[in-house]
Amino acid sequence: MLGQPATMLLPQVVGFKLIGKLPEGATATDLVLTVTQMLRKKGVVGKFVEFYGDGLSSLSIADRATIANMAPEYGATIGVFPIDSAALDYLRMTNRPADLIKLVETYAKEQGLFRVDGAPRAGVHRYAVSRSLDGGSLARRTRSARRIASISPT
Repeated sequence: MLGQPATMLLPQVVGFKLIGKLPEGATATDLVLTVTQMLRKKGVVGKFVEFYGDGLSSLSIADRATIANMAPEYGATIGVFPIDSAALDYLRMTNRPADLIKLVETYAKEQGLFRVDGAPRAGVHRYAVSRSLDGGSLARRTRSARRIASISPT
């Protein structure tokens, strides 16, 4: 097997563009539930979901982690967010060594993986499917528990 080609199936990638920011009164839970509902309707089982767009700036690391950790709920293999200043701030906040943070930042920038608001995305992105959501269009959900029950698998 050494020196022989190995083939593997690469998963399809679904792009999910987030724009705008949550309106007054809307919570991260409202966003997470809406994203989950949209992706379940689209059918992303076995796919990777990549979140991108200037709307990411208004999301905390905790909000991003919550959305990514909901991947089993919306059926994806994984939900990923790009490296940006918020990710580097998280590394600082969790007392990672400064040289490691610099390495992550340098590598991400060199590879075109570092996200900056308003900057065009590096490289060519061909998604199997693309979705978008304007955070400003979300309304506050007063019955989040009922909404959670409505999207949970039975």
